Amino acid sequence: MEGPATLDQFDIRGRSALVTGAASGIGLAYAECMAEAGAKVTLTDIDAAGAERETKRLVDEGYEARWDVCDVAQLDQVAQAFDNHVAAYGGCDIAFANAGLDVGNGFWTPEGDRNPAGQIDVYEPERWYKSIGINLTGAFHTVREAARVMKANKQRRGGAIVITSSNAAEVNEAIVGVPYMAAKAGVKHFMRHAAYELAAFGIRVNAIAPGPFVTNIGDGWVKKNPAAKKAWDELVPVGRMAETYQIKPLALLLASDAGSYITGAHVMIDGGMQLGPVKPLS
Repeated sequence: MEGPATLDQFDIRGRSALVTGAASGIGLAYAECMAEAGAKVTLTDIDAAGAERETKRLVDEGYEARWDVCDVAQLDQVAQAFDNHVAAYGGCDIAFANAGLDVGNGFWTPEGDRNPAGQIDVYEPERWYKSIGINLTGAFHTVREAARVMKANKQRRGGAIVITSSNAAEVNEAIVGVPYMAAKAGVKHFMRHAAYELAAFGIRVNAIAPGPFVTNIGDGWVKKNPAAKKAWDELVPVGRMAETYQIKPLALLLASDAGSYITGAHVMIDGGMQLGPVKPLS
């Protein structure tokens, strides 16, 4: 057979990965995935206690991991997190620009009613600024610093950068607030530009676009509200929201040599939501 064995291409043992927003949810799933596959991992988050707690758990389970506090809206903190990662592990092979938040208030509720607070003409500007600052500018900061350290390390040509986008970048979602939609659409195009520019340096840049996942985003409102979760389940063609472990195989594909010919891709993992909701909002 020509080329390496299929499963060998997923092997990331000996590599290192930095994950932003890794204290919970999809970011934690990325960090777990990287550790489980043999990489040395830095978990960064604005929630220092959460990052420290989850790192300790991984270390106790036998994985190599460390943590750092990082607000991705602050470039100096992102740069410091990458410098600390390189100092600890000798370089950076994989970076997940994952940190994000949902400031809420789409113009429909999950139950299909008009949401007065989500209308554009009354939308609070502070929510817009916060969402753009974390979801879009934070992704830029992370990719900027990942590219810096990956290009500087001549012993490790290239690297893999994965940005967390959203199916909101592809489809209209009335339940989701307008700044989140705009930020994730910006993430998609920024990812494509970064992939185009960095390909010459062997750095691949892709985005994972999750649909409805059960996470702590929006202060964990889906976990706290069974009616909201039921409403989301009924909107998804496969009939359910996803759990975070389901994103791990895709993350490993894009982070490993198995994805060596994939760059500039915006990969949907949304239970078919891009096809349209099963129960349209009315």
